[in-house]
Amino acid sequence: MEPLSARGLPRLSWIDTLYSNFNYNTDGYEGDGGEDGKSQDGSETLPFIDESPTMSPQMGGPQGPDGDMVSPTPPDGLLPGGDADKGLEMKRLVLSGFLASEEIYINQLEALLLPMRPLRATATTSQPVLTLQQIDTIFYKIQDIFEIHKDFYDALLPHIQHWDHQGTVGHLFQRLASQLGVYKAFVDNYKVALETAEKCSQANLQFQKISVDLKVKGPKDSKDCSTTVSMEALLYKPIDRVTRSTLVLHDLLKHTPPDHPDFPLLQDALRISQNFLSSINEENLDPRRTAVTTPKGEARQLVKDGFLVEVSESSRKLRHIFLFTDLLLCAKMKKTAVGRHQQYECKWYLPLADLAFQTSDESDSCPSVQVLPEHEIEEMKIKISVLKSEIQKEKKAPKGQSRVERLRKKMNEQESWLLMHSPTIPFRIHNKHGKSYLFLLSSDYERSEWRETIQKLQRKDLQACVLTSVELQVLTSSCFKLRTVHNIPVTSNKDDEETPGLYGFLHVIVHSAKGFKESANLYCTLEVDSFGYFVSKAKTRVFRDTTEPQWNEEFEIELEGSQYLRILCYEKCYDKSKLNKDDNEIVDKIMGKGQVQLDPQTVQSKNWTMDVIEMNGIKVEFSMKFTSRDLSLKRTPSKKQSGVFGVKISVVTKRERSKVPYIVRQCIEEVEKRGIDEVGIYRISGVATDIQALKSAFDTNTKDILVMLSDMDINAIAGTLKLYFRELPEPLLTDRLYPAFMEGIALSDPAAKQNCMMHLLRSLPEPNLMTFLTLLEHLKRVAQKEPINKMSLHNLATVFGPTLLRPSEAETAKGQHITSASDIWSHDVMAQVQVLLYYLQHPPISFAELKRNTLYFSTDG
Repeated sequence: MEPLSARGLPRLSWIDTLYSNFNYNTDGYEGDGGEDGKSQDGSETLPFIDESPTMSPQMGGPQGPDGDMVSPTPPDGLLPGGDADKGLEMKRLVLSGFLASEEIYINQLEALLLPMRPLRATATTSQPVLTLQQIDTIFYKIQDIFEIHKDFYDALLPHIQHWDHQGTVGHLFQRLASQLGVYKAFVDNYKVALETAEKCSQANLQFQKISVDLKVKGPKDSKDCSTTVSMEALLYKPIDRVTRSTLVLHDLLKHTPPDHPDFPLLQDALRISQNFLSSINEENLDPRRTAVTTPKGEARQLVKDGFLVEVSESSRKLRHIFLFTDLLLCAKMKKTAVGRHQQYECKWYLPLADLAFQTSDESDSCPSVQVLPEHEIEEMKIKISVLKSEIQKEKKAPKGQSRVERLRKKMNEQESWLLMHSPTIPFRIHNKHGKSYLFLLSSDYERSEWRETIQKLQRKDLQACVLTSVELQVLTSSCFKLRTVHNIPVTSNKDDEETPGLYGFLHVIVHSAKGFKESANLYCTLEVDSFGYFVSKAKTRVFRDTTEPQWNEEFEIELEGSQYLRILCYEKCYDKSKLNKDDNEIVDKIMGKGQVQLDPQTVQSKNWTMDVIEMNGIKVEFSMKFTSRDLSLKRTPSKKQSGVFGVKISVVTKRERSKVPYIVRQCIEEVEKRGIDEVGIYRISGVATDIQALKSAFDTNTKDILVMLSDMDINAIAGTLKLYFRELPEPLLTDRLYPAFMEGIALSDPAAKQNCMMHLLRSLPEPNLMTFLTLLEHLKRVAQKEPINKMSLHNLATVFGPTLLRPSEAETAKGQHITSASDIWSHDVMAQVQVLLYYLQHPPISFAELKRNTLYFSTDG
């Protein structure tokens, strides 16, 4: 037997979520009665079940494939006995849930009636708040409806408290249905009542205060004493109640055997209720239908929707944004019980007639954008990659399906976290009347699309609109069916049959552009999608004062499950007065943008593929070719031993008669001279053609190498240094010691780890050790400038760790470290990063000190 509440009702949280009415706070512009709940760590949590009013019986509950209503199912094992007994027990539970919601409904009606009596008393005085006619119009039939439901509640309660499977309640629903004429009168008057209440609220400040602050008592067994609700929201409740009662009758019939005496009574009550609902629809008396038209009487259509990250109360919230022909609506998906019809909750809306975009000189008043350290983003990407590999393995295992589901759930959580925390480009919109909203996007392409679409709609003769709470509820409810983006863009939401995208390196040459009407300073950026969102990966030089820029620059872009390449063409802004003080704000003007799908069949050809993207009358010509990750990560020894790239470090230092290769020393010197303050140094790609030119110069020992270095873009020099280490025939920290490094970094005892990691350095060949220590101190100096260059020790370890430790092809072929090509990125990467990070965080390590130290530590297993 379930525990009973103060009124004798079973406390069944799952059934309460099916039929109870909880949310009343969507009034006016702001839907935030209180912001979302937060967990102890401050992260956003989903609220308790929160049902919105339904449009019709067909929209109010879970639906089967044929569109018919599906009855909710209780937890397994809850109902004992045979099928008939199970059905009748289910009937009792449905009635219990409905009775609980009936109590809430009665409390709502009571709250509505509470101000009516004092308002009526003052109506005949010298200072009336409202006239008697206004009172009668606003509160029309509310007293009658209250009495009908109070009688129904009092009559049904004993049947639930003293339940009898053979007892009947159908006669009570029959009587309730027979009194629907009162509801007919209420509905006929509803629109006038709402308009009268709004006019009175505008004309009388005292009534306005009353109408927005009505107190609704909570259920007797509830901890919450009362809820503050607006009069407008409460006036809507009777309309919703008729639909809800009809839904319950559907479910009661499903769980009542046809030979039960209650069956014909419930059937009759349902027939009366359905006839009443259809009569309302046929006569177009449902006032909520006004929400689908604009103030000018035109149809309100959904133009664009998508998921954006909103900064609200200094924290990030994932929102679904709906752009209609005359307004922008910000919503979030409510948490619903399994199998229940999903619904949106409106957080706020903004008429397009009142919407303005921020100008550059307004940035001072905007909140600063908090950005997570990049190493946290990178670490999460690695974790997701590891999970993807585990899922692929489990799919092939005989009994791996249950584990696959658990891994998918975990991956969904991690990808959602990444989607929430990676965007940094601000997109600010303002209400002309003062309120501002801030979104964060990962792509300037996306921001431009939203801005352009809104501006296009604003060119029409728009009128400011103010939605009533009912209209807003209907519009929000319609979003579920109208939406074009159904899921957040994460891998775990994709079908197994969908293409996983490309993993590896895309080589892109941006050749030229045509179609500009006036000369300008022009450059392009390249974006690719990765982990569900787009990221800017490369940028051409600025071609000055031209209508036909000829860039001819090559870039190597890492792809992580990518399916699209985007190219954006900008006009460079050199006017410092227009520059935004927010580092993440891009103020240059977008001249055009476009994208191409990365078709694996076309792209994976060994030859270059030339293509053209057309954008706003501009044509950008580019070529691309793709190298899969298993090929691009191979350490291929150079056939020529005369150069430096692909040649053993010991051979190079012996030939040069140096302790550290010339290329390493020169690149480090140049970066420290003019690149140490460069934002994203070592992370942002250099132009591939520049890197190849430097590679060739170092390989042939060109006399003009110093002049080339001084003239070259600093990111190309940083890229050349990374390429040198990547193309070493074996990693700088050697294949032989790789397993020991993996074991050493995993040790828990700090003293043992220190002993092991220092011994491993001493075990390196001298040229490798000297080069590593030189690079280590350089990277520490780079990290000291983190406030300027945004490159922390974690960031640098993420960039260089795999490059310095990844085993050569000969080692990976043994199968000791990597089991398949798809695992190459995820396997051991986190450990490789941690090894380098350990040394970066360690106090200065000198070569002489290492050699003097004679601690013994065996690396033999």
